[in-house]
Amino acid sequence: MGNTADEAGKLTWDPREIRDWLLEQGRFEKDLHSLLQSLGGQLLESGAPVWRLRLVMRTLHPLTTAVGSAWEREPGGSRRVESAHGLEQRPAYIGSPMQIVSQTRTPYRRRLSNELGDQDHNVLHELKARGATDYLALPLRFSDDRGAIFVVTTDCSGGLSDADVVAFTRIGAALAPIVEVYRFRDTSAAIAEAYLGRRTGQMVLDGRIRRGDIERIHAAIMVSDIRDWTGLNMRLSAEDALGRANRYFEIIAEAVEGKGGEILKFIGDGVLAIFPTEDGQTDDRAVCANALEAAQTALQCAQEAEPPLDLTFGIGLHFGEVLYGNIGSSRRIDFTVLGSAVNLASRLEGLCRQWDRPVLFSEDVAGRLNVEVEKLGSAELKGVTEKVGVFGVLNTYDNSNFKH
Repeated sequence: MGNTADEAGKLTWDPREIRDWLLEQGRFEKDLHSLLQSLGGQLLESGAPVWRLRLVMRTLHPLTTAVGSAWEREPGGSRRVESAHGLEQRPAYIGSPMQIVSQTRTPYRRRLSNELGDQDHNVLHELKARGATDYLALPLRFSDDRGAIFVVTTDCSGGLSDADVVAFTRIGAALAPIVEVYRFRDTSAAIAEAYLGRRTGQMVLDGRIRRGDIERIHAAIMVSDIRDWTGLNMRLSAEDALGRANRYFEIIAEAVEGKGGEILKFIGDGVLAIFPTEDGQTDDRAVCANALEAAQTALQCAQEAEPPLDLTFGIGLHFGEVLYGNIGSSRRIDFTVLGSAVNLASRLEGLCRQWDRPVLFSEDVAGRLNVEVEKLGSAELKGVTEKVGVFGVLNTYDNSNFKH
């Protein structure tokens, strides 16, 4: 591929067309990855000297510190990029152009057609080995202290001309505010999912934010609670107790989400989760089966945890109608579920220790299961006028492993 500037340095491609496309069409792409893929195609069609593009930005997410995308001219080179927390301590980042641009907030240029030395990061050696001749990394400035990095790599025989560098810099300036919108969108979605759950978080982002904006849904409700949490805190350091609680929450969360449920709240050392039927894909029998399987999975994972979890917990399950939506004061709103069905699930969980069972459920759940169950008896529950049948799964657990 030849150079795209003539001998006088005049461009033979028009960056204004790319900037117009970004402002008129590109900004409507569904996400950062789609934006970069379309941008790569637009640049290639315009005759710009592009072989590879990369776009990376920091994000606010419990698991991820940076997200981005890569585009290459040849098929198969495009991919999404996610970097877990701890990126700054990895060899792939230390001394890299990405680190240099992040720290200096200035462009980084390296002609790869020149000889590279030991001081040049491995990524530059790898790109050169693949035929790259020039590397340009540009900082994209946001309205706050954060930003993104836009990388252009070419395999033109003469590398990038000075006019090319200026053109890509101007394209980066037009790209920056568009990428910033994607960052805010991604951050909002990540925060909503982390604090509210995927289903509930999306509902809030879709505008379900008014107090009293509530719907009636049918769901299997799970309530779980650590046994002797007060005693654990007396015997262990605060850090050790917190560490065990977080491992317990992780076990419950993976089990619930793996069966299509959603955790609505961590209440002290307890968990409230729902398995709703109103997604158009599951019926009442399916959600009850999913809730029980999630409970069984959580208990099995706790048994097999390494290092040992060294705590026990009970789980109560019930199926019924709940109020799902926003409650609270005029300035402080909570998205949750309310109703007697939630209270009944909580009361059943409270019986686990008394009945020496890790999982107890109501007749409303038992009647919807396709597994053998046994009625353990009836119980008077606070706030419930009539005695409630209490059920468990027949011969499933060695309860000695779950002494309360």
